[in-house]
Amino acid sequence: MRIAVLSDIHSNLLALDAILAHLGPVDAVWHLGDVVGYGPEPDAVVARLASLGAIGVRGNHDAAAIGGPEIDWFNPEARAAIEWTRDRIGRDTQDWLAAQPEVREIGDFSLVHGSPREPLREYVTSAAVALESLAAIGTRHGLHGHTHVPVAFIVTESGDDDRMEVVGPDPGSAVSLEGRRTFLNPGSVGQPRDGDPTSSCLVLDTDRAVATWSRSAYDIAAVQGAMHAAGLPRRLADRLSFGA
Repeated sequence: MRIAVLSDIHSNLLALDAILAHLGPVDAVWHLGDVVGYGPEPDAVVARLASLGAIGVRGNHDAAAIGGPEIDWFNPEARAAIEWTRDRIGRDTQDWLAAQPEVREIGDFSLVHGSPREPLREYVTSAAVALESLAAIGTRHGLHGHTHVPVAFIVTESGDDDRMEVVGPDPGSAVSLEGRRTFLNPGSVGQPRDGDPTSSCLVLDTDRAVATWSRSAYDIAAVQGAMHAAGLPRRLADRLSFGA
């Protein structure tokens, strides 16, 4: 199977459609949460994912958008965007977001937004936290988002002490899953923060046991224009140009 793994779409429909078109046909779409928040098209993004039969997990912005207390953790700009989202999303979007679990297991993979220990809060940004996250799941591999930065944490099983390698993947970088345990972040579709403004995702080839990162340009100016027209915080729009 060829599976598109998407995270942190953040109501950015143009970015979502661009990365899906770039990937071409896939057998399944998995998402790692933060489908909404920040961007201008929450209902349209959820409708697109629903039409594709996408399965995944809830992020902190998704939880906040449907009335959760997570909004209290947000900085003023993120809070303003979630309040805007709460006021505008339809019942179908609310129901779809509410149906997303915080953790999901699919075969050899555990899906979370943040970490298995704190799915809506913890950021996996170091090898130490990644090792603890792998210890907390019952599958060989973990997939996570939340940081908006693509990364691969790789443990090669050699019979000796497990050692973790940390890889910052470039577009086209591939990681073999054979004989390894991994904790992988596809990066952000709708609001990258690794210095590259292009939309980022991960493709799992389960037949070959390989994970490959991919990126696609999209019409950033059009999304920024829609955000400005909606009255969303200007900095959230401006940062799209820089992937920051």
